[in-house]
Amino acid sequence: MEFLNFNSVELLPNAKASAAFMVDSGKVFREDTDIAPVVISESLSYMPWGADNQMPFDILNLIESDETLSTCQMFNAEVCYGSGLIYNTDKSTVKTREQVDDFFLENNIAGYYLGVCQDFKHFAFCVSVIILNAEGNKVVRLARKEACYCRFTPANKQGKIEKVLYANWRGTVQKEDIEVITLLDTASPWTDLQERLARKEKTRKFAIVTRVPTPDSTYYPIPYYAALFKGKWYNIKSLIGMAKEAKLKNSAPIKYHIEISNKYWEGIFKAEGITDRLKQKERVVQEKQNILDFLTGAENAGKAWFSTFYTNPNGDEQHDVVITKVDDDKEGGDWSTDIQEAVNMFCFTMRVHSNLVGSVPGKGQTNNSGSDKRELYTIAQALQKPYHDLLFLPHRIIIKFNKWQGAVPECPFIMLTTLDENKDAKEVNIKQNNNEADN
Repeated sequence: MEFLNFNSVELLPNAKASAAFMVDSGKVFREDTDIAPVVISESLSYMPWGADNQMPFDILNLIESDETLSTCQMFNAEVCYGSGLIYNTDKSTVKTREQVDDFFLENNIAGYYLGVCQDFKHFAFCVSVIILNAEGNKVVRLARKEACYCRFTPANKQGKIEKVLYANWRGTVQKEDIEVITLLDTASPWTDLQERLARKEKTRKFAIVTRVPTPDSTYYPIPYYAALFKGKWYNIKSLIGMAKEAKLKNSAPIKYHIEISNKYWEGIFKAEGITDRLKQKERVVQEKQNILDFLTGAENAGKAWFSTFYTNPNGDEQHDVVITKVDDDKEGGDWSTDIQEAVNMFCFTMRVHSNLVGSVPGKGQTNNSGSDKRELYTIAQALQKPYHDLLFLPHRIIIKFNKWQGAVPECPFIMLTTLDENKDAKEVNIKQNNNEADN
């Protein structure tokens, strides 16, 4: 389905200024209604991800719409990837080493591992699928199911989620479009797998969900960087970009910031019965023009703009349309300090030092020394330890199920070295027995 972009900068008629239309990014996490299961058929239902089941795609769109945020996300995923996933077989037999080598050749482990690292950093959970052979005595395949396309069935009376549904939820989904995967008990997947095989179940494909423990404990965890959208900095940085563009294109500084809720547009489409995507685009353009005419028309002098709003339990007014007059005294070049502040706030929220991704603009910026950058990179990798422990769960199950004695999953760190060592980098593993560094 084609994405409707409500954000734009429009030139105000008869005025040397522009108006910026923007949707409040905080509404991407809205839970305006009680989340109830969506019924696909008599035997199949799922819990929607967000009020409209589009939350992961809205989050991805916000991330992909900002250069700093998308770069920080990829950096975090690459740091989590480290030197890649390996099964250390130093203490294994030759036969076990050969079986592990065959397993890695038959499965795209590098692609799988980088993918689950990205799911972890984007959505705080990932879904791995293990496939057993026909006899049910060996794991032969390992695959990743992209988190944004996964939905969970409602928990049973014991509080356990039994199935993962994999489909393209961007549009209308029919039952035949859904891949239904048996989910192993998230609290004890190994025990659950053993019990299922003991009951001689015929299922040979199982999903293992690995999630970052969060205080909310919902079906779909809200990642820590949600504060970036719920606060004001994402909108501030977007507005600065629009202001710079407007200034460069037509020498018209932004005079009005018009923030419109998604519900406002949805209400117009519903009230007027507009379902066609092209007609929805035309209606958005028309409504924006109505607002611009209101702001600039001489006949509207002294009048007011009315918009609906309600007060939430916290006592905050929630407006559908908010028009704010922007201080237009600043020239385009003066936004450099503001964009620097916004970028630093982005990097701070994403836990990425700005000098590691080169995202701080400005000609006179100071730069960290090589030693400082090496330490920052080392700290960033050290912070991935809890995520690696969580991501190793499916691999510990695979190793134990396949009886690969002595093999252990590892993700070596990349240690940047100094020039006197005559090499750029080296791998560092953490021993399981005494946590001493072993080069």
